[in-house]
Amino acid sequence: MAKAPSEEDKLPFTAHLEELRNRLIVCFIAVGVGFALSYGFKERLFHILTRPLIAVMQEGDKLVFTGLPEAFFSYLKVAFLSGIMLAAPVIIYEFWMFVAPGLYHKEKRILLPIVFLSSLFFVGGALFGYFVVFPFGFQFFLSFATETIRPLPSMKEYLSFASKLLLAFGLVFELPLLLTFMSRLGLVSVAFLKKNRKYAFLLFFVMAAILTPPDVVTQVMMGLPMIVLYEISILGARLFERKKIDEDNA
Repeated sequence: MAKAPSEEDKLPFTAHLEELRNRLIVCFIAVGVGFALSYGFKERLFHILTRPLIAVMQEGDKLVFTGLPEAFFSYLKVAFLSGIMLAAPVIIYEFWMFVAPGLYHKEKRILLPIVFLSSLFFVGGALFGYFVVFPFGFQFFLSFATETIRPLPSMKEYLSFASKLLLAFGLVFELPLLLTFMSRLGLVSVAFLKKNRKYAFLLFFVMAAILTPPDVVTQVMMGLPMIVLYEISILGARLFERKKIDEDNA
């Protein structure tokens, strides 16, 4: 039988705050290092980020900047976004290590796989947004151009739009791991997830409306993957519950 955290293992509230501060400092340093490494390739990174939009723009159309410092700050922001992506494994690791003291010994053993899979799912979500959502979304937005209406997307607006979607899809793809881990801890069950499926679907589209720009296309393209991820979460919860039962009968 797994041993629960003892009273001696429990830290006072001030110690938890101290640990949180230290872990946040590590995260900030990791993002800073990632930013410094990315800034040297800022033009190349911005070109990669804008490639899905450039691919669907009319020949001769270009991105513009409407303020003198806009291009400079856009390059800073794209380097910062890249820094967050590079630091994502460190941020995820520090989050799970902060949670670890409240876990049982057996549960702590799966933390390293969880950290690895969390990083993989985060990057996978961002790539899904880049390769799947961006091309269809930009094609839809630019379809409203006519002979008298010409799109002139600015660097600032595009970067704000793209970075928000990339981070949102990265976080959304953590859903299966989060719910499966909660099932492993006994916080949720397969029956609970199935019973509240319809409420979860409603919540997903509400979240999609908050996380994405105010248009139906990107909201649907985020809401639908969240439904698929939720079904994957139920499968993962079932597998972990079955494993737990097998262990108890052994």
